Amino acid sequence: MRSVGNDDDRAAAEAVQAELFARIGEQAPRPRLEPTRRAAELLGDPQRSFAVIHITGTNGKTSTARLIESLLRAYGLRTGLLTSPHLRRINERIVIDGEPITDRALADNWADIAPYLHMVDVELTASGDQPLTYFEALTLLGFASFADAPVDVAVIEVGMGGEWDSTNVADGDVAVFTPIGLDHVERLGSTIAEIARTKAGIIKPAARVVTALQVTEAMDELQRAAELDEADIVSEGVGFALLDARLAVGGQLIDVRGRAGEYRELFLPLYGEHQAQNAAVAIAAVESFLGDGTQPLAGEVIAEGLATATSPGRLQLIATEPSVLVDAAHNPHGAQALARALLGSFAFPSITAVLGVLDDKDAVGIIEALDPVVDQFIVTQSSSDRALPAAELAETVISVAGPQRVRVEPDLESALAEAREAAGTDGAVIVTGSVTLIGQVLLIVDGQDAES
Repeated sequence: MRSVGNDDDRAAAEAVQAELFARIGEQAPRPRLEPTRRAAELLGDPQRSFAVIHITGTNGKTSTARLIESLLRAYGLRTGLLTSPHLRRINERIVIDGEPITDRALADNWADIAPYLHMVDVELTASGDQPLTYFEALTLLGFASFADAPVDVAVIEVGMGGEWDSTNVADGDVAVFTPIGLDHVERLGSTIAEIARTKAGIIKPAARVVTALQVTEAMDELQRAAELDEADIVSEGVGFALLDARLAVGGQLIDVRGRAGEYRELFLPLYGEHQAQNAAVAIAAVESFLGDGTQPLAGEVIAEGLATATSPGRLQLIATEPSVLVDAAHNPHGAQALARALLGSFAFPSITAVLGVLDDKDAVGIIEALDPVVDQFIVTQSSSDRALPAAELAETVISVAGPQRVRVEPDLESALAEAREAAGTDGAVIVTGSVTLIGQVLLIVDGQDAES
C-alpha cells in the first residue's frame, strides 16, 4: 500500500482510529438506524450527494464491491468504496478513486463531523441509549469523506445484515446480493430465510436488484422484498451467467453473459471460480447502474476494469519459496470456496494451513471444509480478544483431522515460520480462519520485507 501521509498526518489519523476504537465495537452492532439517520441529517445528508450501489451477502461482498468499483472507475467515474473490515489500517475501508483515503483527509473529515456525532451521543445518552457505535461513526465518516471528495458514485458494503445496518440510511440505486448462507446467526437469524429477510432490507423502492445464485429459501425472500418495493430483480443463471473460467498466468480468463451483452476472454487477476462468479455479478451490477441493464458495456473498458481489480486478503499470494497465500475465509461457506480454489487453481504437492478462528465462528465447519485439501494444520491465534485459544482450537482440529496432522503454536509469527519450514520450497502455506489473523500476517510479512 502506498504511503498515505507524513508523520504528523499519520499521528492525526491514528488519533481518529483511537477515538473510533473507544466506541462500542463493530462486532456488537445495534439493530437500529435512527441514530445514524439523525447524525446524517445534522451533517446535511452527505449520502444523498452521490449515487449508491449497495452490496450485501454472506461471502464475496468485499471482492464483488472492489470489482464493481474498478469497473466504474474504468468508465471514468470518480468512485468511493466503503468496505469492512480492514487488514492493516482503517484507511483501507474508505477508498476514493481506487486509493485508500489519505491520513490528512481522514483526520480533516473526522474533525468536521465529530461535533455533530457528539451532539447525537449526548442525545442518545440522555434518552438512556448507547452512544453511536464504532461502525455507525465510521459509516458517517465514509459518507462525509465521499461527499467532500466529491465522488460520482459510491459502492457501499453492508457491515452486517442489511435492514438495520447503519449503511442502510443510504438509498441504493442498485442493490447487490452475493451468496447468502449461515453466519452471524446470533444476530441475523438461525435460518437462511431469516438471514436473507434481514439482508433484503437494503432493497429500496424502484431500485434495481442484482443477485448471485441463491438457495431457494434466500431467493424467495429477495423476490418477495423486490415485489413489495416494485424493484426490478435479475438473478444469476437467468438474467446473466458465468459461461466459462479458465486458468491463466496470474489469474484466469472468463467468459460472461451479462444482462445486455456477452464478454469473452476477460482477464481476471483473482483465483478461484467463486471470484469468476463474483465478476459476473459485478458486471451485471454495473450494466444495471449505467444502462438499466439494456446497454452492453464497452469491451475495452470492461477489460481494463477487471484486469486492474484487486482484492487483498482474498487468496492473495504474499510470499514465495514456499508460496504463502492468505485468505479471509471465516465461515464454512467461505472455507469451501477456498478449498475448491486451492484444488482448481493451483497444483501444490502439499498444503500446510496456518489456522486461527474467532470464538463466535463455526470452527468445525471451517475445518471440515479445509480438511480434504490440507496436509497439515498449524493451529495458532490472533491477538483479537475474540480469538479462540490455540490449544482449544487444536482440540477441535484434532477431532476432525487426527492428531498426526496437527501442531499447536500460539505465537503467530512462530506459527508462520514453522509452516514455511514444513512446506519446503515446493509446497504451499495457506493462512486462513479470520480477518484479524490475515491482517496480522500481512504486517509480519511487511516487517520482514522491510528488514531484508
